Amino acid sequence: MATTTAPGMVIPTGDEAAEPPAREEKTRLERFLNTIERVGNKVPHPAVIFVLLIAFVVVLSHVFYALGASVTYEAIDPETHAVSMTTTYAQSLLTADGIRFMYENVVQNFMNFNAVGVIIVAMLGVGVADASGLITALIKKLVHIAPRKALTYILVFVGILSSIAADAGYLVLIPLGAAAFLSIGRHPLAGLAASFAGVAAVFTVNILIKPLDGILTGITNDAIHLINPQGSIDLTANFWFSVASVIVLTLVVSIVTERIVEPRLGTYVGETPALESQGMTAAESRGLKLAGLATLAVLAVFALLSIPDGAPLRNPETGTLIGDSPLMTGLIVLVTFIFLAAGLGYGLGAKTITSITDVTGAMEKAVSGLGGLIFLLFVISQFLAFFTYSNLATLAAVEMGDFLADAGLGALPLLLGFVLVVAVLDLIMTGAIPKWAIFAPVFVPLLMRLGVEPEAVLAAYRVGDGPLNAVSPLNAYFALIVTFSAKYQKDAGVGTLVALMLPYVVVVTVAWMILLALWQVLGLPWGL
Repeated sequence: MATTTAPGMVIPTGDEAAEPPAREEKTRLERFLNTIERVGNKVPHPAVIFVLLIAFVVVLSHVFYALGASVTYEAIDPETHAVSMTTTYAQSLLTADGIRFMYENVVQNFMNFNAVGVIIVAMLGVGVADASGLITALIKKLVHIAPRKALTYILVFVGILSSIAADAGYLVLIPLGAAAFLSIGRHPLAGLAASFAGVAAVFTVNILIKPLDGILTGITNDAIHLINPQGSIDLTANFWFSVASVIVLTLVVSIVTERIVEPRLGTYVGETPALESQGMTAAESRGLKLAGLATLAVLAVFALLSIPDGAPLRNPETGTLIGDSPLMTGLIVLVTFIFLAAGLGYGLGAKTITSITDVTGAMEKAVSGLGGLIFLLFVISQFLAFFTYSNLATLAAVEMGDFLADAGLGALPLLLGFVLVVAVLDLIMTGAIPKWAIFAPVFVPLLMRLGVEPEAVLAAYRVGDGPLNAVSPLNAYFALIVTFSAKYQKDAGVGTLVALMLPYVVVVTVAWMILLALWQVLGLPWGL
């Protein structure tokens, strides 16, 4: 016998109440992660943390400035591709110039923080899709058509592929993953964690060519030309390694979710919608059909603007569509239009949207709900601007790179050591392009002299630049994911998310480095 008190909550009675819990003892790993969560959640509000970090950077910048700290290195300009010797000095934020910078650029620092604009623009479309009921209907459809055991793998795989659409995965797939898990009675934070790992920890590879590939390839070629003016690689130089990485890491992330993360979370005790047992209503089916037609209409319009020769969304100079083109650099706009059109189509078909007021109201609600996040991003934008001005990250990157280059390691140990250096620096220097602009002219020629292909060096950089994105507080979307987590666990904080994601970071890093080492040792082709 059991007494049901609310959806998803059952109070056992009689003999059932006497049964012991299925899992009384926690493993050593679970106790360790629980400790991390408790300690992490006791730290101050993230905004306070970043204010303290700003103060620390201000003081540290002056200390290094007073010591005359500087580094000289060969760097590549990602835009002009010019290679030059550059000397970078520590800049103090307490000098007259530093104080002027901090005072004059507060607004500009915030405006230059692209994540803010991306989140607001994307939420305009996502807000309409959510308010219309489209998201719920899609989850219901997904639950019905996807085998229950395959749901984790599908979410992780789609999360990895979502990097083709810039940051859309953070904004759409992660909350969708949590809701999909909840709808079938699984812990929503496990779905959130699996999706976040796919989107963030495996961000640098895909089975498709994406804008980042063009930039990283261009920088790599500039580094190759330092010792071989005729040598170069192309956009598909890491294709086979990327495809293998996507397959292997989809399995790895899914297994970590189901064997480590979800068991630690236990049974979710909140309200669980019984979507699995509900069929699609006639209104929902009609709404999904109109949503599909609206999506096709948007894709058709953008195809006309992109595919023909001389189309406005092609690169005006080279005519390319993939890589450095208006279509790819502004892809979040396409994503927004898709969700806006699909939401409108669904709302009209299901009759959940009856007027333009419903549409504007949904947009206003979506943006107004970002108030706390926007404040936090404002503080983070100031920290990043001050940290960049101080040049401390560049000093750290060059010094660590020089140390590794001078260590006298063999080709494979140097390749794997390079991965670890990139991973460590990813905690304080999150941008994939600036780091590669510094590392490429050092490590590409160095490893080429040791008989390592430049494709392998670029692949190693991808491995190092990925996993720690899932736990770096400087990830522009880290705070957003904490906000998503709080929907299902009211006391969720930074510690909660770090404890969730730490198993992914460790296991993905180790598995990916093993794959890289095997690829290099076996001499497998890196790309097409």
